[in-house]
Amino acid sequence: MTTAQRHTADELRALAEQAGRDLEDAPALEILRWATATFGSRFAVTSSMEDAVVAHLASRAAPGVDVVFLDTGYHFPETIGTRDAVAAVMDVRVITLTPRQSVAEQDAEYGPKLHDRDPDLCCALRKVRPLEEGLTGYDAWATGLRRDESPTRANTPVVGWDARRGKVKVSPIARWTQDDVDSYVAEHGVLTNPLLMDGYASVGCAPCTRRVLEGEDARAGRWAGQAKTECGLHG
Repeated sequence: MTTAQRHTADELRALAEQAGRDLEDAPALEILRWATATFGSRFAVTSSMEDAVVAHLASRAAPGVDVVFLDTGYHFPETIGTRDAVAAVMDVRVITLTPRQSVAEQDAEYGPKLHDRDPDLCCALRKVRPLEEGLTGYDAWATGLRRDESPTRANTPVVGWDARRGKVKVSPIARWTQDDVDSYVAEHGVLTNPLLMDGYASVGCAPCTRRVLEGEDARAGRWAGQAKTECGLHG
């Protein structure tokens, strides 16, 4: 990928707001081509390895694009396997971020099973902080957020301004439905996490993820029984 012009925070915000309007109805691939043309090597894709749809799209827009994965230390083996498969077969550069503390070190400082007692703090330590540190060298990042996933994501812009991190946030499949995702996966043979075939509609850390029940939205299996719907990366 090329090195693009550096932008100030005000310029980045203006770019995000304009692109959010201009690209609202654009295909996902066009949105990603805009991002890679605008930001070059200062653009990265983030992936939870629930599936590799956005990573696959980005590889078509910009072969060799950076795909950032957060290894929280609590992932299902299937998620780590999906990451490794993506790195092996796709034209992307997978970058794995890890928290400052191992799970054992966190347990020693905060007590075991922090995810049960204070899930917000656990997510902050194992997801939010590592991502903020890992995205330091980028001006823009892409996510796989979709509006149909849950009410909290219903207003996700295809391109928006991430005020917390001072970066442009790109959600190229925000307007897609699950049927759109399934069709893309089938057409292109895209890698997906095996857990999606085992009753899981959204895949996060193993201690905080369960299978969904019939009629529940895709995010219902995350932090079930707790007043929490997001890990903090997107809220």
